Amino acid sequence: MIDLQNVSKQFDGKRKVIALDQVSLSIARGEMVSMIGASGSGKSTMLNLIGGLDRPTSGEIVVDGERLGRASGDQLTRIRRDKIGFIFQFFHLLPTLSCLENVALPLHLRGWSRRRIEERARELLDLVQLGHRLDHLPEELSGGERQRAAIARALSVYPPILLADEPTGNLDSQTGAGILSLIRGLHQRLESTILIVTHDMDVAESCPRTIRLKDGKVIEDIRR
Repeated sequence: MIDLQNVSKQFDGKRKVIALDQVSLSIARGEMVSMIGASGSGKSTMLNLIGGLDRPTSGEIVVDGERLGRASGDQLTRIRRDKIGFIFQFFHLLPTLSCLENVALPLHLRGWSRRRIEERARELLDLVQLGHRLDHLPEELSGGERQRAAIARALSVYPPILLADEPTGNLDSQTGAGILSLIRGLHQRLESTILIVTHDMDVAESCPRTIRLKDGKVIEDIRR
């Protein structure tokens, strides 16, 4: 499902920074994997590369049969739209749109009818237990509810891959545990391939596999 072969990412500025250094790893279809490491270890860089938000300096990345390094800008947009759902630490919900409208937003890009879009958005909000918050604005939701809405939006096309960047990092421990439980439940129900970047060892250890990065290299790959 996700395959990296000798992937490096270098940033050139006043001084050269090697964010990833000859990384090779594979994540099978349906796996739930956590990725840990100190700040600057390369976690977010790897997530951005796998998600097609950036391109590697060298090496090959294949996501669900698509070679990202050779893809055009339009092809990368299609891959992100159809195959990858992103869950962010800070939710990124549009403040002027209701919960239902935020979740529905990506679906308008598919040319669906208004009725079909609303039906799917309602279905997703029910899936994350927010069916009673359809018309609420983000400011009217708790932190946990905002993250649930963001997860529903990420699932809009039931993508085969979910990439989560610190999904519990902006939440208290109890709410974070609830979000993690929700993600595990969705993994079992939808059989998506899930990669979670986290600093939280409880989150990391809840996954069957944990990849540890240091200085842009994979130094440990633990399977439970």
